[in-house]
Amino acid sequence: MHIGVIGATGGIGSRVVSEALVRGHLVTAFSRDAARIDDDRANVAWKSVDVLDAAGVAAALPGLDVLVSGFQPGNAARDLADTVARSIADPTVYATAARSLLKALESHPRTRLIVVGGAGSLEVAPGVVTADSDELLHETLDAVGLPREYAAAVRGHREALDVLRLSNRLWTYFSPAEDIAPGERTGRFRIGGDQPVRDVDGRSRISMEDAAVALVDEAELPRFVQRRFTIGY
Repeated sequence: MHIGVIGATGGIGSRVVSEALVRGHLVTAFSRDAARIDDDRANVAWKSVDVLDAAGVAAALPGLDVLVSGFQPGNAARDLADTVARSIADPTVYATAARSLLKALESHPRTRLIVVGGAGSLEVAPGVVTADSDELLHETLDAVGLPREYAAAVRGHREALDVLRLSNRLWTYFSPAEDIAPGERTGRFRIGGDQPVRDVDGRSRISMEDAAVALVDEAELPRFVQRRFTIGY
């Protein structure tokens, strides 16, 4: 399988690249400036792409079976504060990116798209979505150490999901757990749909490594085409 990864230098994207390579897949890793990347691993090719340039994305799609987009403004793996600030300044960028990706897929309708989004659009109770409640949002953001102003970006991620839901392309939306950070690859987690998966202590958490496992699992064996899924311990 040939898997493309947008945001391939990011926290989740870089781990998706590594996970896909370990499983024997070909990978095209996309970055804003691939010329700066020094990576001599076999079966990975680095290319520059701007996710907001639909024509540029479309030109990069031939040969890809699946495109995983871990797009973030900036690079959260290198400078989280900068990405947070950029996301707060323009929370519409996630929906803009979703529209660009869908536009690119118009000329390649058989290519599957997996978008790494946010957890704020998950239902925490029947009919209750975190992104709809300032109180719930602030409580969640406080728990994971993000500023409350980031609520705008959380709602921006939800808008991107809404954009995808109006499309007939082969999209999948991945909502990671509320608490996601670098950690251990266990390969042991539970999968959910529109509700967060919580552990025995009521926490919604996952490592970036296991998020990558779930994403490559979905690339290999699609279970959530035109649907959203989430995971947690």
